[in-house]
Amino acid sequence: MRPMYTPEAEAYREKVQAFLAEKLPVDWHGIGQLEGLELNEFVTDWRKTLYEGGYLATGWPVEYGGAGLSALEQVIIGEEFAKAGVPTGGPNDVFGIQMLGNTLLQWGSEEQKRYYLPRILSGADVWCQGYSEPNAGSDLSNIGLRAMLDGDQWVLNGQKIWTSAGHLADHIFTLARTDPDAPRHKGISFMLVDMRQPGIEVRPIRMISGESEFNEIFYTDATTPKGEVVGGLNNGWAVAMTLLGYERGEAAATLPIRFQAELDRLVLLAKERGVANDPIIRQRIAGCYAKVQIMRYNGMRVLTRFLGGHHPGPDGAISKLYWSEYHKEISELSIDILGADALVPVGRRPSSAFQADDAGAPNSSWSWVGTFLNARAGTIYAGSSQIQRNIIGEMVLGLPKEPR
Repeated sequence: MRPMYTPEAEAYREKVQAFLAEKLPVDWHGIGQLEGLELNEFVTDWRKTLYEGGYLATGWPVEYGGAGLSALEQVIIGEEFAKAGVPTGGPNDVFGIQMLGNTLLQWGSEEQKRYYLPRILSGADVWCQGYSEPNAGSDLSNIGLRAMLDGDQWVLNGQKIWTSAGHLADHIFTLARTDPDAPRHKGISFMLVDMRQPGIEVRPIRMISGESEFNEIFYTDATTPKGEVVGGLNNGWAVAMTLLGYERGEAAATLPIRFQAELDRLVLLAKERGVANDPIIRQRIAGCYAKVQIMRYNGMRVLTRFLGGHHPGPDGAISKLYWSEYHKEISELSIDILGADALVPVGRRPSSAFQADDAGAPNSSWSWVGTFLNARAGTIYAGSSQIQRNIIGEMVLGLPKEPR
């Protein structure tokens, strides 16, 4: 099987490549070569470059500030950016653009779209996601954050947890229980909340890798206007499921590029450590290669459905389950290759706690150890592997529901 892009798609690819060649330094080898302040400054400047060049929210309609591109063109951008080792946006754009923005286009009122979408694009509003709670992680319908209507505003009390990049955000889209007497899925509303108020407290959570990209969010009589409900009162579950589909959809077609680059780096590590000819190591590397290719073809399947007008749905659980379980496997292999050096890691740490380290990253032991430690969380955050299997079984394959 050798999937081919159309001549029109390849012409668009050349346009994207020309943009990257113009905007990146001649000696550029990927964002993985940067760290600390230099990394932060590059990402900030790069997002501004993307905004000015029309490379943010490329799938949104032109009337809302997007480029109106097809799903295929968006994937080509993702492919070329991944190959060049540059991000497709800022650290919170996955929440603001990919998740909330696309959801507003489907569920938001015209007033909400006209106000929020330009502010998401410009970076005036920086968003994070308020879903999980201490008693409502994979079982999201068990949320307890309460929202009570008081005149023209909602008053929120409760807690969210595992809020990725919440310390960088000034707005949060959050699920709140607005009808405590309704069945669990029926009494939830999807709300937009400004975090710049005394009733919102953000507390970082220190992870096993030493980073603090997750947070706890506490609501104490926090407020949001009555009109900041998206998709209708007590209809938040449907809105939330739409948003989760957008979280996973496009990534299915572009993540395999990052994982392939990571695998290439692992092969180099094996050669550097003198174990590339070890039959067990070779067999495990071959297994990882096969799984990256399967991931790639699954991404093309997802892309094909997008091109056919299919909206993201429960089948997004397939790619989430697959990449997260795979990433445990390859990161465990990296630790075995490092051997005793993994016990006292040195060098540059990974620049992100999510998925693979960035393109151009050196083969430092800390890069691999940090990725290994972070990979454990990949099978838990955004829905545990057990829950993904239930979703696939019940909502994709039509199997009977799990007995309670």
